[in-house]
Amino acid sequence: MRLFIAVQFPQEVRLSLCHVIDHLREDSVQGNFTREENLHLTLAFLGEVQKPEAVISAMNRVKAEPFPMELGGFGKFSRDGGDIYWVGVRPNEPLSLLYENLWAQLTQIGFHKENRPFRPHLTLGREVLTKPGFDRKLFEKSVPAMRLNVTEIHLMKSERIAGKLVYTSIFAKPLE
Repeated sequence: MRLFIAVQFPQEVRLSLCHVIDHLREDSVQGNFTREENLHLTLAFLGEVQKPEAVISAMNRVKAEPFPMELGGFGKFSRDGGDIYWVGVRPNEPLSLLYENLWAQLTQIGFHKENRPFRPHLTLGREVLTKPGFDRKLFEKSVPAMRLNVTEIHLMKSERIAGKLVYTSIFAKPLE
């Protein structure tokens, strides 16, 4: 089973993100854009996991209280064949502490954290080629600030169903 741990978004945030994706799609000549139901913030990509019970146990050991989070900013990771466009997360100490606490538990059961800084973001589209004249800085100004309260983290299963990538929550850990 292909798994990752993520923060899910409430409906109103997902709808705001869909408006941003729609505008990006209009300003692009190609792209693989994230579907509403797949919008999330990845905390840990685990890959193929045979026994999710160990991951659930590690998640249950995570100590964190609910906290507010603000999405904002807009950027891209440059790639051959099209870029990855994303919305960022404003600096957030509780989120960083949650990330570190989660990885402390995951490394105890054999997972290895990537050797790069945590740059929380959510992907709007992959393999995106924007139209000539696309002004990223101007586009960023149109991205509304979005706020939510993070009250739980989810263990997500990733699978292809009928040619579509589908993410399903198989466990939710409340923050308390």
